[in-house]
Formats: sequence, structure tokens, C-alpha cells
Amino acid sequence: MSYESVNVVYRKYDGSLHWHHRGLLLGEDEHGVWTGCVAGSSGHKGDGPAVAWPHPFVMLFPRDAWWTAAFNAAPNKHEIYCDVSTVPEWRDGEVTMVDLDLDVIRTRRNLLKGRPSRVFLDDEDEFEEHQVKYAYPPDVVENARASAAWLMEAVTSRTAPFGDAPRWLTLVG
Repeated sequence: MSYESVNVVYRKYDGSLHWHHRGLLLGEDEHGVWTGCVAGSSGHKGDGPAVAWPHPFVMLFPRDAWWTAAFNAAPNKHEIYCDVSTVPEWRDGEVTMVDLDLDVIRTRRNLLKGRPSRVFLDDEDEFEEHQVKYAYPPDVVENARASAAWLMEAVTSRTAPFGDAPRWLTLVG
């Protein structure tokens, strides 16, 4: 089965290029639009060199929420990686949003090493620094904090779509 290609572009609040890559447009459901990358796909951070991803993953771009989510295939140590961002916008084969620094991450449980899954909020220091550096308006700060709090609860409680690996992952893995 062939899929349409889409550009996934994260920027910083000043408009500078952040993470970006090409993905496969997999489809839509009640949670939003899903894209995917097969093992060996690559992306770039800003103008940096290509970074290859050894494991497949899918990304969810909700229609009206201040976040995006990546669902990673095993054995990636991060089962779910959510970026707090502005609402994703679709235009001419590209989805773009502003990365607002805060990340909600669920690690993968590893019974062989005795590690349970855990959920944590990452990059709070970067969020604080960038509020000053980029002069985030109060509504951006409020939406980012509210999204991070909602994600912490939803990812921890495994509320859909953060339960089991999404069916979309089978299309790229």
C-alpha cells in the first residue's frame, strides 16, 4: 500500500526551524491525523545533519489541541513522547506547529531489567527560559501549562489514544 508523503515541521516561537522530517500520511480517526515513519527514516534538528531513527513510529496531530504525540515501536525506550505545541496547522502537504518546550514522556516497561513504565514532564527549565527569550504571551503560557497537565493525566491513566500501541503503528512497523 502506498501513502502520500507529508512534511512535518516543528518551529520555535521566533519562527526558527526546529525538528523536521518527511512522513507518511496514514489516515485520520476521532483523535486526529496520523503520520508514520518506517525504521531507518531520518529527520533534522534545525539545519543540522540528518538523524536516523532505528525504529518505526507514528505521530498524532490532534485537530484542536496544543500538543502532538509520537508512539514509538519497541525497543525504543520512550513508548510515548508528547510535545506541547501550538495547535498543528495543515497546509499544502505540510503540518507545522511551534514547539513550546514542555514534553510528556512515557517510558517503556522493561521487565527483564526490572524497570516499570513511568510518566514524567520534561524540559520545564527550557520552558521557563524560553518564556523570557521568546516573550511568550500569557495565553501561550496558559495553554502550554494546561496541555501539559492534561497530557500528564491522560498518558498516566492510559486514556485513549494513550492506551496500547495504536493500530497505525502496524502500518509502518
